Amino acid sequence: MKPLNLVPVKPNLNFIGRKKVFFVFSTLLVLFAVGLFLTRGLNYGIDFQGGILIEVRMPEAGKLAEIRSNLSGLGLGEVALQEFGQPTDILIRVQKQSGGEKAQQAAVEKVKTALGDGVDYRRTEFVGPQVSRELFRDGVIAVVLAMLGILAYIWFRFEWQFGLGAIVALLHDVLTTIGIFALTGLEFNLSTVAAILTIAGYSINDTVVVYDRVRENLRRYKTMPLPELLNNSINETLSRTVMTSVTTLIALLSLYILGGEVIRGFSFALIWGVLIGTYSSVCVAVPLLLHLDVNRGVQSGGSGEQAAPAE
Repeated sequence: MKPLNLVPVKPNLNFIGRKKVFFVFSTLLVLFAVGLFLTRGLNYGIDFQGGILIEVRMPEAGKLAEIRSNLSGLGLGEVALQEFGQPTDILIRVQKQSGGEKAQQAAVEKVKTALGDGVDYRRTEFVGPQVSRELFRDGVIAVVLAMLGILAYIWFRFEWQFGLGAIVALLHDVLTTIGIFALTGLEFNLSTVAAILTIAGYSINDTVVVYDRVRENLRRYKTMPLPELLNNSINETLSRTVMTSVTTLIALLSLYILGGEVIRGFSFALIWGVLIGTYSSVCVAVPLLLHLDVNRGVQSGGSGEQAAPAE
C-alpha cells in the first residue's frame, strides 16, 4: 500500500525566489485588516458589550433549535444559547438593552414568557460595562503575554533573528484574523480570543519545525548560499506541514458544519488561522531570515552541495 503524499516526496518549489510577492501580499493583507478594524470595527459579543445571562433548566432536552427560534423573534437583538452540564441545562445570553435597568428587566420577562411554564430559572445576571471592559482588557493581555512568551522561547531555543521572524509571522496571523472578523461581521467574543491563542500556538508549531531544519542545515552546509539553504529547508518540511494542515482542517470543517451556532465563530477562526498560519510559517517567517543576518554557526558540516533529505 503506497503512502499518501499530498506533495511530491522531494519537492523543489522556489519559495525564496518569490519572497517579494509574499511580502507585498502579506503587507497589503495586514493593512487591509487594520483598515477594516479601524473603519468597520468588530461585532463584539455580549462578553465585551454587556448584557443579560440567564441560566435555566428545561423540563426536557433536545429543543435548543426551537428555543433559539422563539427567542430570536422577540426583538431583543443578539440572543445566544449554549448547552452545558446536563442536556436540559441552557445558558441564554441576551445583548444589553437600551433604556437602563428597567429595559433589562423587561427583556428578562419577555424571555420567561417565551420559554413558558415548567422552566427552572437557576441564575439571572446582568453583565455591565465595567465587567465587559475588564474581560476585553484581560483578553488583550492574554494575547500579548502569549506572544511575548513565544518570543522568549524562540529566542532561547534558536537566536534572536529567529524570534523576531516568528513574532512578525504571529502578528501577521493575529492581525489578519481580526481583519477577517471585521470583514465578515461574525461575533467577536471570549471564544474568539481563545481561538486567536490557539492560532498562535498552531502557527508557532509550524514555524519551529521549519526553523529547526533551517538551523540544522546552517550548521551542516556552511558554504551553501543562504537563499538556497532556506529554500531547501522549506521543501524538506513541506510534506509534514501540508499533511498536518490538511488533517487539522478536516476536523475543523466538521466542527464548523456540524457543530452548530455555539462554536461556529470559534471553528471559523481556527480554519482561517490554520490556513494563514501555514502560509506565514513558510512564506513569511523563513524568507525574513534573509534580511536578519542569521549566524551560520561554527560547527563542522557537509560540503554544501545539497541539503539532507527530510526525515
